[in-house]
Amino acid sequence: MTDSNALSTTEAQRTIQPIAIANWLFGVAILVFIMVVVGGITRLTESGLSITEWKPVTGALPPLNEAAWLSEFEKYKQIPEYLEINGPAGMTLADFKYIYFWEWIHRLLGRLIGLAFALPLFWFAVKRAIPSGYNWRLLALLALGGLQGAIGWWMVSSGLTERTDVSHFRLAVHLLTALFILGGLIWTALDLRQLYKGNVQPAKLTGFALITIVVLFIQLLFGAYTAGLNAGYISNTWPLMNDFFVPGGIDWTMGAWIAFNNDPYLIHFMHRWWAWVVVGFLVILSRKVRHMDRKVSIAIHSAFGTQIILGIATVMMDMNIIMAVLHQAVGALVVASTVWGIHLLGRQGQRLTGNGHRSIC
Repeated sequence: MTDSNALSTTEAQRTIQPIAIANWLFGVAILVFIMVVVGGITRLTESGLSITEWKPVTGALPPLNEAAWLSEFEKYKQIPEYLEINGPAGMTLADFKYIYFWEWIHRLLGRLIGLAFALPLFWFAVKRAIPSGYNWRLLALLALGGLQGAIGWWMVSSGLTERTDVSHFRLAVHLLTALFILGGLIWTALDLRQLYKGNVQPAKLTGFALITIVVLFIQLLFGAYTAGLNAGYISNTWPLMNDFFVPGGIDWTMGAWIAFNNDPYLIHFMHRWWAWVVVGFLVILSRKVRHMDRKVSIAIHSAFGTQIILGIATVMMDMNIIMAVLHQAVGALVVASTVWGIHLLGRQGQRLTGNGHRSIC
């Protein structure tokens, strides 16, 4: 009887482990979502260059007295953004404290996410609670998180010497890496939930899912470029841009590749209209998974529908900061719901037998 009870307890522990790890990953995903939102605020308030040094440990504390604040302000006064823009505009110490706050919060969240991921991962590893085949995935996500911190500084450093803002290419890498991490956390958590239910084999990416990811990636890339180049200010009318469908002012002289990656008029135009290509693919994805789980279909439709409305509102309200932040936030939800949909699509044809084993319909 004792051996039977011990075996039962062990089986219960093995059963609960995947769902515990999945819930932890969903919690980290929520933190990453908050990080993306705060990153949008940091960008829109032009706060990203306020902290001119990268101190992963000691930088966790903000200036604690007036002398420390003045020291930080003096460092900021040495960079082009202050010398060419904020200095001539009459920036005060109070103004500096405001932009410093958002960049500090953004970096603090990065540190918090690192701890929220690394410490539980260490605990699960020590307890040998990580299911077979998931160790490398979790370590890869941890490595990506560390890399994201380095990418963030790489982005900031591009605006400290010669530019008055950060490189839009580096901003795009930073944002897209964050969204990739968000997607990876959700995908892995969903696999673990299925493992908890008895589906041993993880979901697979279908051909349609890969195409959908590429289409969405292009839209997110143009969105990052739009933010980095302030291309949203090009026009505050919709659907026409300054009275034209295709705006005037596009510079093709250096070739199409340069224009698509650098011209704010063309990038704004592409971000507007490629969105409808994304909508088309997401509608198809929703229809493919609707019979499997209607909640997923509703989530996808709700996310992209809200995102389209917010995108138009942001343009017509001349880049109102609240609308713009909501636009970035819902963009992350579009990614999350798309990952949910393509994960479900990758499980199509699977079902559980009565004894909890996976079978193919």
